[in-house]
Amino acid sequence: MKGANVTLVVEFILLGFSDLPNLQEFLFRIFLVIYLSILLGNGLIILITKTDQSLQTPMYYFLRNFSFLEICYATVTVPRMLTDLWTHNRNISLWACATQLCLFVTLGVTECFLLALMAYDRYVAICKPLHYFLIMKHNVCVGFVVGSWILGIPVVIGLTNQIFSLPFCDSTELNQVFCDIYPVLQVACGDTSMNELSVYADVVLFGIIPFILILNSYIRIISTILKLPSATGRSKAFSTCSSHLTVVTLFFVTAIMTHFYMAGREKMLSLFYTIITPVFNPVIYSLRNKDVITAMKNYCLNGWGHKEMR
Repeated sequence: MKGANVTLVVEFILLGFSDLPNLQEFLFRIFLVIYLSILLGNGLIILITKTDQSLQTPMYYFLRNFSFLEICYATVTVPRMLTDLWTHNRNISLWACATQLCLFVTLGVTECFLLALMAYDRYVAICKPLHYFLIMKHNVCVGFVVGSWILGIPVVIGLTNQIFSLPFCDSTELNQVFCDIYPVLQVACGDTSMNELSVYADVVLFGIIPFILILNSYIRIISTILKLPSATGRSKAFSTCSSHLTVVTLFFVTAIMTHFYMAGREKMLSLFYTIITPVFNPVIYSLRNKDVITAMKNYCLNGWGHKEMR
């Protein structure tokens, strides 16, 4: 970028919803309600799958970790967004921006792997039911989950360091509600082609490959289900996958659209898979899972019973 003035950047400006000055208070209330809903809904899933004895299976162990991940995902972005809307101070330090970006991308990588693990769990349950508990031992599941949380950390830290080592131009306004990779690269000076290549490589490694694994699992699942003799068996098998498949579709479709976005809409798309999807996940798993519904009813009844005894 010849002729551009390079400056020592100590902070960025998150434009967010600054183009909607009359809606700041309204947006603050909306996002506050959404954030509290994410905490409440996913927190309830964690509590129920942890305490209900009928839900002590690998499937719900993965779901519990996934719900915790959704809380972390929203917490990385929403509180900062609420602060900006309330104070109208959109400045964010270079260090805070790098930290937010690093955490956000790390959680995104973890989500991809967890979704792949949940698909594999459904594959084993439906295609190899007699060997399910032999394959999905507790220590194996714990190892899978720990790997999902830490596998991408070194790569993401390296990518973040690479991005924030770039020189930045005079304009440090990020057209986004949080620090994301592409808005930061857009205000960098010089040639960013190598950085973009690294981003695409990471997307393939931590996004496309898990998606292919999920697709492979569901191809095998559908093939097995279609061979079942009874319609009732097929319906029951499909119902155990429907919640996860819905979440996978929501996450990957919006994530792909964001990375290959249409100009001017990337902000809303990123909000969708970082905020809207986490708030709907508990609803999806509750309404489409009879075991979770039953556990919730039992929890509410037992809780009410304890109150009455007091």
